[in-house]
Amino acid sequence: MKATDKRPLGRTKLKVTVLGLGTATLGNLYAPVSDADAHDTVKTAFDAGVRFVDTAPFYGHGWSEHRVGGAMRSYERDDIVLSTKIGRLLKPKDPGKAIGSGVFAAVLPFEPVFDYSYDGVMRSVDDSLQRLGTHRIDVLLMHDVDRWTHGSQEASDRRMKEVLEGGYKAMVKLRESGAVGAIGAGLNEWDTCQKLAERSDLDCFLLAGRYTLLEQESLQTFLPLCVKRNIGIFLGGPYNTGILATGAVPGAYYDYKPARPDILERVRKLEAVCQRHKVTLASAALQFPLAHPAVCSVIPGAKSAAEVKRNIATIEAPIPTEFWAELKRETLIADAAPVPA
Repeated sequence: MKATDKRPLGRTKLKVTVLGLGTATLGNLYAPVSDADAHDTVKTAFDAGVRFVDTAPFYGHGWSEHRVGGAMRSYERDDIVLSTKIGRLLKPKDPGKAIGSGVFAAVLPFEPVFDYSYDGVMRSVDDSLQRLGTHRIDVLLMHDVDRWTHGSQEASDRRMKEVLEGGYKAMVKLRESGAVGAIGAGLNEWDTCQKLAERSDLDCFLLAGRYTLLEQESLQTFLPLCVKRNIGIFLGGPYNTGILATGAVPGAYYDYKPARPDILERVRKLEAVCQRHKVTLASAALQFPLAHPAVCSVIPGAKSAAEVKRNIATIEAPIPTEFWAELKRETLIADAAPVPA
């Protein structure tokens, strides 16, 4: 497999490289990133032929979109598939009021405000186009209409109702006009993705961390539905927030938090099989999801040129067929999970 191999994004006319670039990191996720390093990260990916990039207004409260747009302007726009999101409007900071930065080490002076309404989506798209310095968005995603973000099933359901009755209609209009190439959702929960798929006409999903070496529950109903409907999936967080890249080291992160003992133990078992077959855990983590017919791309984050180069080498490293067979014998991955040939 080559990082630059392309696959169709579901039923759309878009084709994306099997390795994409996630850019929450360029919004200073967990640690600050300089403008120079951010520019080099995007440039290194594009120069290597990785031409699928995902960003969002929320990442660094605008920082990621500014940085992606700045680097992107040195390249032919038609060569790039650009994904961004709706759901939060960025309001200028109120003087004297502190803005919480959350998981971002540094943010621009804007406060994210949830807005999934029709007008909110239209405003969000206009704002993103200006931050990015481009005339169109290829993939537009509803962002974080889930329990993980809003705190409860009831709150998630309210947001889903809001977006389906408002913002979704704006997204459909943008798709019909050609202003947007594909519409979908970027979420942390496969079951919430499934609800959206059943209640709307979406082209794709960015599924964050929910189909990995550690999690395959989405095989039960959601991924089969995507295959049936030809809905494209790209995987964010293929390392499950780090542990599938670092291994079960002290302080390893899983799902945005320090890993639980049971997760550490399972990763140790995965690492033992990796060692027997001379395979890196990170290579297995990037290549595993791509065997599923619904999955067109994985988009690990990177915050330096070196990390981009490492991700390319990682996804292209050969893995013997027997490795996957042993993972199934050891019940470390679901028996029903497709594996790379």
